[in-house]
Amino acid sequence: MTRIAFLGTGVMGAPMAANVAKAGLDVRAWNRTRAKAEPLAEHGVVVVDTPREAVEGADIVVTVLADGPGVEAVIADAGLAAGQLWVQMSTVGVEWAATLAAIAEKAGAVYVDAPVVGTKQPAEAGKLVVLASGPSDARDRCAPVFDAVGGRTVWVGEAGAGSALKLTANAWVLSLTNALAESLALAGSLGLDPALFLETIKGGAVDTPYAHVKGKQMIADEHPASFSARLAAKDARLVLDAGGDAVDLAGARATLAHLDAAVEAGFGEEDMSVLHRVIGKG
Repeated sequence: MTRIAFLGTGVMGAPMAANVAKAGLDVRAWNRTRAKAEPLAEHGVVVVDTPREAVEGADIVVTVLADGPGVEAVIADAGLAAGQLWVQMSTVGVEWAATLAAIAEKAGAVYVDAPVVGTKQPAEAGKLVVLASGPSDARDRCAPVFDAVGGRTVWVGEAGAGSALKLTANAWVLSLTNALAESLALAGSLGLDPALFLETIKGGAVDTPYAHVKGKQMIADEHPASFSARLAAKDARLVLDAGGDAVDLAGARATLAHLDAAVEAGFGEEDMSVLHRVIGKG
Protein backbone atom coordinates (compact mmCIF):
# COMPACT_ATOMS: atom_id res chain seq x y z
CA MET A 1 0.00 0.00 0.00
CA THR A 2 1.23 3.47 -0.86
CA ARG A 3 2.21 5.33 2.29
CA ILE A 4 1.55 9.07 2.47
CA ALA A 5 3.12 11.49 4.95
CA PHE A 6 1.04 14.59 5.62
CA LEU A 7 2.93 17.48 7.17
CA GLY A 8 0.48 20.13 8.31
CA THR A 9 -3.11 19.39 9.36
CA GLY A 10 -4.66 22.81 9.77
CA VAL A 11 -7.86 24.11 8.18
CA MET A 12 -6.87 22.71 4.78
CA GLY A 13 -4.46 19.92 5.62
CA ALA A 14 -6.74 18.05 8.02
CA PRO A 15 -9.62 17.43 5.60
CA MET A 16 -7.17 16.68 2.81
CA ALA A 17 -5.41 14.04 4.92
CA ALA A 18 -8.76 12.58 5.97
CA ASN A 19 -9.88 12.26 2.35
CA VAL A 20 -6.63 10.56 1.34
CA ALA A 21 -7.11 8.05 4.17
CA LYS A 22 -10.74 7.50 3.16
CA ALA A 23 -9.47 6.65 -0.33
CA GLY A 24 -7.71 3.64 1.21
CA LEU A 25 -4.16 4.96 1.42
CA ASP A 26 -1.87 4.53 4.42
CA VAL A 27 -1.53 8.01 5.96
CA ARG A 28 0.77 9.27 8.68
CA ALA A 29 0.24 12.85 9.77
CA TRP A 30 2.17 15.40 11.76
CA ASN A 31 1.12 18.84 12.93
CA ARG A 32 3.01 21.32 15.07
CA THR A 33 0.07 21.32 17.49
CA ARG A 34 -0.64 17.61 17.83
CA ALA A 35 -4.12 18.17 19.25
CA LYS A 36 -5.27 19.53 15.89
CA ALA A 37 -4.22 16.29 14.20
CA GLU A 38 -5.67 13.88 16.77
CA PRO A 39 -9.22 13.80 15.28
CA LEU A 40 -7.72 12.30 12.10
CA ALA A 41 -7.24 9.03 13.96
CA GLU A 42 -11.00 8.47 13.51
CA HIS A 43 -10.33 8.22 9.77
CA GLY A 44 -7.50 5.72 10.15
CA VAL A 45 -4.67 8.25 10.04
CA VAL A 46 -1.67 7.50 12.24
CA VAL A 47 -0.76 10.70 14.09
CA VAL A 48 2.93 11.02 14.96
CA ASP A 49 5.03 13.36 17.07
CA THR A 50 7.69 14.51 14.61
CA PRO A 51 7.98 15.23 10.88
CA ARG A 52 10.71 12.60 10.63
CA GLU A 53 8.39 9.90 11.97
CA ALA A 54 5.83 10.78 9.33
CA VAL A 55 8.28 10.91 6.43
CA GLU A 56 10.37 7.84 7.22
CA GLY A 57 9.36 5.07 4.82
CA ALA A 58 6.77 7.21 3.04
CA ASP A 59 6.33 6.95 -0.72
CA ILE A 60 4.82 10.43 -0.97
CA VAL A 61 5.38 13.43 1.29
CA VAL A 62 2.67 16.10 1.23
CA THR A 63 3.22 19.54 2.78
CA VAL A 64 0.25 21.77 3.58
CA LEU A 65 1.73 24.54 5.71
CA ALA A 66 1.32 28.29 6.10
CA ASP A 67 4.26 29.67 4.13
CA GLY A 68 7.62 29.02 2.47
CA PRO A 69 9.83 29.44 5.54
CA GLY A 70 7.57 27.09 7.48
CA VAL A 71 7.76 24.45 4.76
CA GLU A 72 11.55 24.76 4.58
CA ALA A 73 11.93 24.32 8.34
CA VAL A 74 9.62 21.31 8.56
CA ILE A 75 11.21 19.56 5.58
CA ALA A 76 14.64 20.10 7.13
CA ASP A 77 13.39 18.36 10.29
CA ALA A 78 11.74 15.60 8.28
CA GLY A 79 14.76 14.53 6.24
CA LEU A 80 13.66 13.72 2.70
CA ALA A 81 15.08 10.52 1.23
CA ALA A 82 16.33 10.01 -2.31
CA GLY A 83 13.54 8.88 -4.58
CA GLN A 84 10.70 10.10 -2.37
CA LEU A 85 7.99 12.11 -4.09
CA TRP A 86 7.43 15.48 -2.42
CA VAL A 87 4.08 17.03 -3.30
CA GLN A 88 4.22 20.62 -2.07
CA MET A 89 0.62 21.87 -1.76
CA SER A 90 1.10 24.99 0.37
CA THR A 91 0.73 28.47 -1.13
CA VAL A 92 4.31 29.75 -1.00
CA GLY A 93 4.69 32.00 -4.05
CA VAL A 94 7.01 31.84 -7.01
CA GLU A 95 10.36 32.47 -5.31
CA TRP A 96 9.77 29.99 -2.52
CA ALA A 97 8.54 27.36 -4.97
CA ALA A 98 11.94 27.58 -6.67
CA THR A 99 13.78 27.44 -3.34
CA LEU A 100 11.88 24.33 -2.27
CA ALA A 101 12.52 22.68 -5.64
CA ALA A 102 16.25 23.18 -5.08
CA ILE A 103 15.97 21.57 -1.63
CA ALA A 104 14.26 18.55 -3.19
CA GLU A 105 16.90 18.27 -5.89
CA LYS A 106 19.68 18.33 -3.32
CA ALA A 107 17.97 15.51 -1.39
CA GLY A 108 17.43 13.48 -4.56
CA ALA A 109 13.65 13.68 -4.12
CA VAL A 110 11.09 14.21 -6.89
CA TYR A 111 9.39 17.59 -6.52
CA VAL A 112 5.86 18.42 -7.61
CA ASP A 113 4.58 21.94 -6.96
CA ALA A 114 0.79 21.62 -6.50
CA PRO A 115 -1.05 24.35 -4.59
CA VAL A 116 -4.84 24.17 -4.58
CA VAL A 117 -7.73 26.48 -5.34
CA GLY A 118 -10.45 26.27 -2.72
CA THR A 119 -11.02 26.78 0.98
CA LYS A 120 -12.27 24.72 3.92
CA GLN A 121 -15.59 23.53 2.47
CA PRO A 122 -14.18 22.27 -0.86
CA ALA A 123 -11.32 20.66 1.06
CA GLU A 124 -13.79 18.77 3.25
CA ALA A 125 -15.78 17.68 0.18
CA GLY A 126 -12.69 16.60 -1.75
CA LYS A 127 -13.51 19.16 -4.45
CA LEU A 128 -10.37 21.29 -4.54
CA VAL A 129 -8.78 22.23 -7.85
CA VAL A 130 -5.16 21.04 -7.85
CA LEU A 131 -2.73 23.20 -9.83
CA ALA A 132 0.05 20.68 -10.41
CA SER A 133 3.44 21.25 -11.98
CA GLY A 134 6.47 19.02 -12.20
CA PRO A 135 7.97 16.10 -14.12
CA SER A 136 5.48 14.28 -16.36
CA ASP A 137 6.62 10.88 -15.12
CA ALA A 138 5.42 11.80 -11.61
CA ARG A 139 1.81 12.27 -12.67
CA ASP A 140 0.68 8.71 -12.13
CA ARG A 141 2.33 8.61 -8.71
CA CYS A 142 0.51 11.79 -7.68
CA ALA A 143 -2.88 10.70 -8.98
CA PRO A 144 -4.11 8.80 -5.87
CA VAL A 145 -3.54 11.88 -3.69
CA PHE A 146 -4.90 14.40 -6.20
CA ASP A 147 -7.97 12.29 -6.92
CA ALA A 148 -8.70 12.04 -3.20
CA VAL A 149 -8.41 15.75 -2.38
CA GLY A 150 -9.63 17.34 -5.60
CA GLY A 151 -12.45 17.39 -8.06
CA ARG A 152 -10.06 18.37 -10.83
CA THR A 153 -6.32 18.49 -11.46
CA VAL A 154 -4.80 20.99 -13.89
CA TRP A 155 -1.23 20.18 -14.95
CA VAL A 156 0.48 23.43 -15.96
CA GLY A 157 4.09 22.63 -16.83
CA GLU A 158 7.39 22.51 -15.01
CA ALA A 159 7.60 22.74 -11.22
CA GLY A 160 6.80 26.28 -10.12
CA ALA A 161 4.14 26.94 -12.74
CA GLY A 162 1.50 25.69 -10.31
CA SER A 163 2.48 28.33 -7.78
CA ALA A 164 2.45 31.00 -10.48
CA LEU A 165 -1.06 30.04 -11.53
CA LYS A 166 -2.20 29.94 -7.89
CA LEU A 167 -1.12 33.56 -7.47
CA THR A 168 -3.12 34.63 -10.50
CA ALA A 169 -6.19 32.89 -9.05
CA ASN A 170 -5.55 34.48 -5.67
CA ALA A 171 -5.29 37.95 -7.21
CA TRP A 172 -8.81 37.50 -8.54
CA VAL A 173 -10.30 36.05 -5.34
CA LEU A 174 -8.71 38.68 -3.11
CA SER A 175 -9.82 41.57 -5.30
CA LEU A 176 -13.31 40.10 -5.64
CA THR A 177 -13.66 39.85 -1.87
CA ASN A 178 -12.52 43.43 -1.42
CA ALA A 179 -14.76 44.77 -4.22
CA LEU A 180 -17.74 42.94 -2.72
CA ALA A 181 -17.10 44.47 0.69
CA GLU A 182 -16.78 47.93 -0.85
CA SER A 183 -20.06 47.56 -2.77
CA LEU A 184 -21.93 46.41 0.33
CA ALA A 185 -20.44 49.24 2.39
CA LEU A 186 -21.35 51.77 -0.30
CA ALA A 187 -24.93 50.51 -0.38
CA GLY A 188 -25.18 50.91 3.37
CA SER A 189 -23.69 54.40 3.31
CA LEU A 190 -26.34 55.44 0.73
CA GLY A 191 -29.16 54.26 2.97
CA LEU A 192 -29.81 51.00 1.13
CA ASP A 193 -30.13 47.50 2.49
CA PRO A 194 -26.83 45.88 1.37
CA ALA A 195 -28.74 42.67 0.62
CA LEU A 196 -30.31 44.51 -2.33
CA PHE A 197 -26.92 44.43 -4.07
CA LEU A 198 -26.80 40.63 -3.87
CA GLU A 199 -30.39 40.44 -5.10
CA THR A 200 -29.54 42.72 -8.02
CA ILE A 201 -26.65 40.65 -9.34
CA LYS A 202 -28.38 37.31 -8.69
CA GLY A 203 -28.57 35.21 -11.85
CA GLY A 204 -27.03 37.88 -14.05
CA ALA A 205 -23.86 38.01 -16.10
CA VAL A 206 -21.86 39.51 -13.22
CA ASP A 207 -23.15 37.08 -10.60
CA THR A 208 -20.94 34.55 -8.84
CA PRO A 209 -21.85 32.09 -6.05
CA TYR A 210 -18.81 33.33 -4.13
CA ALA A 211 -20.37 36.79 -3.78
CA HIS A 212 -23.44 35.36 -2.06
CA VAL A 213 -21.42 33.19 0.34
CA LYS A 214 -19.10 35.99 1.41
CA GLY A 215 -21.75 38.69 1.11
CA LYS A 216 -24.05 36.94 3.57
CA GLN A 217 -21.15 36.64 6.01
CA MET A 218 -20.41 40.34 5.68
CA ILE A 219 -24.04 41.39 6.12
CA ALA A 220 -24.44 39.14 9.18
CA ASP A 221 -20.97 40.14 10.40
CA GLU A 222 -20.21 36.48 11.11
CA HIS A 223 -16.90 35.14 9.84
CA PRO A 224 -16.14 31.48 10.60
CA ALA A 225 -12.73 30.93 9.07
CA SER A 226 -12.59 29.18 5.74
CA PHE A 227 -9.47 31.19 4.97
CA SER A 228 -8.22 33.54 7.66
CA ALA A 229 -7.54 37.23 7.14
CA ARG A 230 -3.97 36.66 8.35
CA LEU A 231 -3.23 34.05 5.68
CA ALA A 232 -5.08 36.05 3.04
CA ALA A 233 -2.79 39.01 3.80
CA LYS A 234 0.20 36.70 3.36
CA ASP A 235 -1.11 35.63 -0.02
CA ALA A 236 -1.79 39.21 -1.08
CA ARG A 237 1.86 40.02 -0.39
CA LEU A 238 2.93 37.04 -2.49
CA VAL A 239 0.76 38.33 -5.35
CA LEU A 240 2.29 41.80 -5.14
CA ASP A 241 5.81 40.40 -4.91
CA ALA A 242 5.19 38.30 -8.02
CA GLY A 243 3.82 41.24 -9.98
CA GLY A 244 6.73 43.46 -9.00
CA ASP A 245 7.12 46.45 -11.32
CA ALA A 246 5.65 44.59 -14.30
CA VAL A 247 1.97 44.81 -13.34
CA ASP A 248 -0.05 47.50 -11.56
CA LEU A 249 -1.95 45.30 -9.09
CA ALA A 250 -4.02 48.08 -7.55
CA GLY A 251 -6.78 45.69 -6.53
CA ALA A 252 -4.37 43.47 -4.61
CA ARG A 253 -2.82 46.51 -2.92
CA ALA A 254 -6.20 47.80 -1.79
CA THR A 255 -7.17 44.36 -0.52
CA LEU A 256 -3.92 44.02 1.41
CA ALA A 257 -4.43 47.41 3.05
CA HIS A 258 -7.86 46.35 4.29
CA LEU A 259 -6.64 42.91 5.38
CA ASP A 260 -3.72 44.43 7.28
CA ALA A 261 -6.11 46.81 9.03
CA ALA A 262 -8.37 43.89 9.96
CA VAL A 263 -5.44 41.90 11.33
CA GLU A 264 -4.20 44.91 13.28
CA ALA A 265 -7.68 45.32 14.76
CA GLY A 266 -7.50 41.77 16.10
CA PHE A 267 -9.57 39.98 13.44
CA GLY A 268 -6.71 38.02 11.87
CA GLU A 269 -8.00 34.54 12.68
CA GLU A 270 -11.50 35.23 11.35
CA ASP A 271 -12.38 34.62 7.71
CA MET A 272 -10.95 37.11 5.22
CA SER A 273 -14.50 38.40 4.65
CA VAL A 274 -13.97 40.24 7.94
CA LEU A 275 -12.13 42.95 6.00
CA HIS A 276 -15.54 44.56 5.48
CA ARG A 277 -15.33 45.79 9.09
CA VAL A 278 -12.53 48.22 8.22
CA ILE A 279 -14.07 49.45 4.95
CA GLY A 280 -17.24 51.08 6.30
CA LYS A 281 -16.30 54.31 8.06
CA GLY A 282 -19.76 55.32 9.21
